[in-house]
Amino acid sequence: MQRRYWIYGAVAAIALGAGVFVMTERPLTVQVVRPETDVPLRIYGLGTVEARVLSRVGFEVGGALIRLDVDAGDRVMKGQELAALHPAEQEARVARAEAAVAAATANAAKAEAAVERARAMLAERDAANRRQQDLVRQDVASVQRAEEAQRDADVARADLAVAQADVQVIRAAAADAAAALRLEQTLLGQRSLTASYDAMIVSRHAETGAVVRAGEPIFTLFDPTTIWVQAYIDEERAGQLALGQTGTIRLRSQPQAEFHGTIARIGLESDRVNEERQIWLTCTDCPEQMFLGEQAEVRITTGNRDSALMAPELAITGFDGHHGRVWLVSEGKLHEAELTFGARDDRGRVEVTGGLPEGAEIVALPPKAARDGRRARIAGAP
Repeated sequence: MQRRYWIYGAVAAIALGAGVFVMTERPLTVQVVRPETDVPLRIYGLGTVEARVLSRVGFEVGGALIRLDVDAGDRVMKGQELAALHPAEQEARVARAEAAVAAATANAAKAEAAVERARAMLAERDAANRRQQDLVRQDVASVQRAEEAQRDADVARADLAVAQADVQVIRAAAADAAAALRLEQTLLGQRSLTASYDAMIVSRHAETGAVVRAGEPIFTLFDPTTIWVQAYIDEERAGQLALGQTGTIRLRSQPQAEFHGTIARIGLESDRVNEERQIWLTCTDCPEQMFLGEQAEVRITTGNRDSALMAPELAITGFDGHHGRVWLVSEGKLHEAELTFGARDDRGRVEVTGGLPEGAEIVALPPKAARDGRRARIAGAP
C-alpha cells in the first residue's frame, strides 16, 4: 500500500515538474514592432473653442437702464447702440454747463469792449498830454497843468492794462466753462452703450429697469472673425511644436467631421500644476457657426518619416524621454537592451533612433514571464 502511495507521489511530482518546465521553458509567443513607411508624427491635445477678441462691456457711469436694444445671438456693427441709461439728470447738467459757457462768452465780450474803451481813453489822454507839454515849452500853460495831463495819461494806460488782464482772466474762465461742458457732454454720451467693433452678442447680463454700477457687465460679445482653438499639450511632447505647424481639429458636436488649423500662438508660460503648454490654432475650414467653450481635440503634425520603427511607450521601461530599456527577440531568445528614442506620435509610440542590434526585433507587448534568455517565437512567423 505504501509503495503504491510512493509511486503516485512520484508520478505527481514528475507531472508537476514537467508542467513547470513547460510553463517556464516553452517558447513564448510575442508580437514585434515592424518598420513602417510614410509615418506621420503627430501630437495630441485637448482644448476648447475660444475667441481672441472677447469683451464684457458695460457703462462707464452708473444709472438706471431704460433700454436694451440687442440680445444674445444678435450680430451688431461697430458704433451700433446696444443699451442706454436714464439721461435726465445728465441732460440737466449739460444745460447748466451750456448756460455757463454762454455767460462766459458774454463776459468775454464785455471785457473786450472795456479794453476798447480803455484804449480810446488812453488815446484821448495821450493827445491831451502832448498838447499840454507843447504849451509848457511855449510858456503858454503852467507846469502844474502839464503834470496833471501826464498823470491822467499814465492812469489811462494803467486802466488799459487792467482791462486787458481782465480779458485774459475771463477768457480762461470761458475755456474752463467750455471744458466743463465737454465733460458733461462726454458723461451724457457715456449713458449710451455702443459696440466698439463688429461683433456677436454672447450673453446679456441685465434687464431694462435695473440700476447698474459703473463697469458692471451688461453684455458679453466677441468678434466672430477671431475664433480659434485653445489646446493644452503635455510638456513632454511640447518641445516638437513650432509656429505654422498644421493640425486637425475635431469638435465634440461634430465628431464625424475633421477640420484643419494652423498654430498661431504658443504660450510662453506652462501650467505649473498640470505640466501642460497652451497653443492656439486658427481654423481654415471650421463651420461658420462656432460655440465658445465647446471641447475640441487637436492633433498637430510635427513631422513625417519616410520610414521609421515606432515602439509603443508601454513596451519601454525606465524611459526618460530619450533612453529606455526594451525586450528584444534575437535568434529565438529574449534579451533586454537599452535603446535611444526620438519623436513621439499621437498613438503612444516613440521613434527608435539607435541602439538596436542587427537582426534583433523589439517586443511590442512584453509578456509577464519574459526573462533574459527565455526562448520566444514571433507571432505569425512560419
